Amino acid sequence: MTLNRSRIGKALLLTAALLASAALVGCTATVSLEPATDANNPACAEVSVRLPDELESNQKRRTNAQATAAWGNPAVVLLRCGIEPVYASTLPCVTAGEVDWLVDATEAPSYRFVSFGRKPAVEVIIDSKKASGVTALEALSPAVSRIEATRQCTAKPAKD
Repeated sequence: MTLNRSRIGKALLLTAALLASAALVGCTATVSLEPATDANNPACAEVSVRLPDELESNQKRRTNAQATAAWGNPAVVLLRCGIEPVYASTLPCVTAGEVDWLVDATEAPSYRFVSFGRKPAVEVIIDSKKASGVTALEALSPAVSRIEATRQCTAKPAKD
């Protein structure tokens, strides 16, 4: 049985083209973010190494700034560690996982959440049309909780 060189050549070319296109589909541009003032704080490194690879089917992407992260293409969740801590605010507060978060809805449906009572603070911006804020914050809580909370923004019931 003889092999048709033309047919083999076409098959190899098609295979190479498919592999190249699959590699390109996996490539996404780096997300450009501004690092926070205290991004080089060792606590931010503790957070960064514990961030999940996926949030609600949104894959983690490469960013160009220290202590930052992004998920989704286009990005639907952005994170920056090292922002100025917040100890008093008139913004509403929610607790997700073990972390208290201030909720800034001024740019809704894009919500800004800032960890409360932790130094340094962590900022998370979520496009609520494409991701659930509560679900994302709960998934980020194990990493962010590595920064010790020195205050809580909600009263906790007294233990008997």
